Amino acid sequence: MKIFVDADSCPRPARDLVLKRSLKLDIQIIFAANHPIPCECEIDGVIKRAQMEICPNTDNSADDRIVELSEEGDLAVTRDVPLAKRLVEKDVYVIDDRGRVFTSNNINELLSLRNFSVGLADSGLGIERIANYSKKELKTFADSLDRLLTKLIKCK
Repeated sequence: MKIFVDADSCPRPARDLVLKRSLKLDIQIIFAANHPIPCECEIDGVIKRAQMEICPNTDNSADDRIVELSEEGDLAVTRDVPLAKRLVEKDVYVIDDRGRVFTSNNINELLSLRNFSVGLADSGLGIERIANYSKKELKTFADSLDRLLTKLIKCK
């Protein structure tokens, strides 16, 4: 099992949490972005690093790289719903940085909602977004991530 992080849009507290969890559990972690993202942390006095995939600065290049490298049973962290759909179709477990798990049962509805919101925004009727990422969101994400990692480790 590997963990992929769509690092361009993932808040730093969530990236740091996934990095620490993966390195403590000795799970390979890969950050994908079109620019360098901090991907190291200290565990038990030792600096450990994630693999960083720097992708071309073109639309969806990091998404395409995650899809290319991921395999059935891997885990991905992204808030990008179209990417989540591509990964769910490959039987990759997908979670967003707020703890929502994307599954084959909910991905089509979530993609429809996303497309509707994008359509409204393109028409000038955009929905106000919540920009903050507080300790509450981080805790919800951490709890959801821990449940998913526990499930995946048991299935190994």
